[in-house]
Amino acid sequence: MPNTVSLKDISEKTPLFNREEEHNEKIPILDVQGLKKYYPVKKPFGQIRGEKRSVKAVDNVSFRLYEGETYGLVGESGCGKSTIGRTLLRLIEPTAGKAIYKNKDLFELTGENLREVRQELQMVFQDPYSSLNPRKRIGQTLEEPLTIHSIGTKKERTEIVMEILNKVGMQTDHYYRFPHELSGGQRQRIGLARSLVVNPKIIIADEPVSALDVSIQSQVINLLQELQEDLQLTYLFIAHDISIVRYISDRIGVMYLGNLVEEAPADSLLATPLHPYTQALLSAVPLPNPLVKKERIILKGEIPSPLSPPPGCVFHTRCPSAMNVCKMEAPEKKEMSSNHFVSCHLYR
Repeated sequence: MPNTVSLKDISEKTPLFNREEEHNEKIPILDVQGLKKYYPVKKPFGQIRGEKRSVKAVDNVSFRLYEGETYGLVGESGCGKSTIGRTLLRLIEPTAGKAIYKNKDLFELTGENLREVRQELQMVFQDPYSSLNPRKRIGQTLEEPLTIHSIGTKKERTEIVMEILNKVGMQTDHYYRFPHELSGGQRQRIGLARSLVVNPKIIIADEPVSALDVSIQSQVINLLQELQEDLQLTYLFIAHDISIVRYISDRIGVMYLGNLVEEAPADSLLATPLHPYTQALLSAVPLPNPLVKKERIILKGEIPSPLSPPPGCVFHTRCPSAMNVCKMEAPEKKEMSSNHFVSCHLYR
């Protein structure tokens, strides 16, 4: 008789590094370098000449994920946050850049090597209903990843699914239900369970609570934090609501028009936001005490098109502190304090 397989020993994984190395050398579990994703645009019908144009969804973005932390990506809709998450999982192919995981570039893996690494990097999608097959029962949906990765026998796969359903706050009878029989919050829990069932190391959460009611949002956020501590997970948390990101994240990266304009530990970013765009985002967060007044920064103009981004700093067309140099030169990434980086000419 085969030994019973539990959620924690689904597969034997060698730790990337020990705790001493983690604290002393800060070795990243995932190192993203110069990530670009351009979408080519076809020329109008009948046009032969003219340069090729591309939509620059993500333009030269670099950041690092460390084991056990939550890295929050925040920015307006269309700034390239979700594109980064999908590109890291190779759901869409990158234009350029590297993503180093266990000394391997994720963008160079193919075939069986890519399938194996996908077991350790999983994604939670924004719309839980569209990400679930309406014709399959919940149990079938959750067992499918285990079957793909040849994990356990049929009986063991059922036991693993029952265990993970309990971990995400669902009952045993949900195993036999269809997605349309569940509420929005329950469907998102099922989406989370599907990503956890293969015992991943990194979870990319793409706006996992934006489609939920406020009361359900807090339940899902608290569940994510409990699971992170229990299963030793690393999160890339993507959202447009900076008030949610600052609650769950250890470090925050702020994106604008495909560019990472500021990156810092959450406490440092909230206490001293440096980039004018970050300051505008934080000024829009309502205060719980209506008697306390704060200055609201209203950005003028519209977000430029990623098809033809402005020269120099991409934010200069809306920036209240724009200078002449901002229109001509793209700012370099500078470290202003411990792990607090900003790309802005105001801090030359």
